[in-house]
Amino acid sequence: MKIAYSLSNNQGMEDVQGVVDLAVRCEELGFDSVWASEHVFNVSYVYDRIGDKPYYEPLTVLTYVAARTTTIGLGTSVLVLPYHNPIRLAKVSATLDVLSGGRLMLGVGVGVIEEELEAMGSPYAERGAISDETIAIMKELWTKEDPSFQGKYHSFWGMKFTPKPVQKPHIPIIIGGTSKAAIRRAARSGTTWHPTALSPEALAEGMDYLKEQAVVAGRDPSEISVSVSAAMGNTHNHDRYSLGEDPEEILERSRKYQEMGLERLLISPNTRDQSQLRPIMEMLAEVVIPAVQS
Repeated sequence: MKIAYSLSNNQGMEDVQGVVDLAVRCEELGFDSVWASEHVFNVSYVYDRIGDKPYYEPLTVLTYVAARTTTIGLGTSVLVLPYHNPIRLAKVSATLDVLSGGRLMLGVGVGVIEEELEAMGSPYAERGAISDETIAIMKELWTKEDPSFQGKYHSFWGMKFTPKPVQKPHIPIIIGGTSKAAIRRAARSGTTWHPTALSPEALAEGMDYLKEQAVVAGRDPSEISVSVSAAMGNTHNHDRYSLGEDPEEILERSRKYQEMGLERLLISPNTRDQSQLRPIMEMLAEVVIPAVQS
């Protein structure tokens, strides 16, 4: 199982250079990848967490990280697809994949904050349909020499699209979400299913459903991997599973995920205190990575 680290672009850190420096240190410590999250407005639970402090745009942060690193993977956990023009997102993502030498993993979701979706011009009730079309468009643009598409929201034909991603057949599509709709989306069109804060018991149920839906979609279930994003410490929400705070507890819970056959565990430090972030990374590199990373 690979161990990944969630950058603090979403934690209201005033020093954005410090966020990038953390990614550089992650590469030195042997983490598999670093991941950044997305919201456009500080609203709802985002505002409750960070108020009016900065929430940095993930692809911009990861592009800067790509320039400062050489091998570490670069992931989004997750981009909210209805916030993006799919053709533009395909272009930006392919460019970053080329610039980084094929290191991008595109984690995507449909969004949950209604007022933010509406402000971005995407009706809340259509977010699933918009997301499905966006995924289909990106795959078409990334993989076809003469792409064409006729959809509800976008149509195009008779034009070339460049650059193509380094990764073949395309940039990995990591489908975020814990709902059955998200699992069905992963089964239909995802490289990976990527839920957040699920206990091993809840994850096992979701994995069983994923296998069922993969068969329904005509896919081999073994082609779809599973990764989990989980926070350390107190999540302030009893419904969200935590890895705990003690190093041995974190290791024990990480091993449970490993035994379930996860491809990757994305660990969030769940703090904006920069004085704590490096010690947390060092602890994970000393205790967790040697024990579970393969």
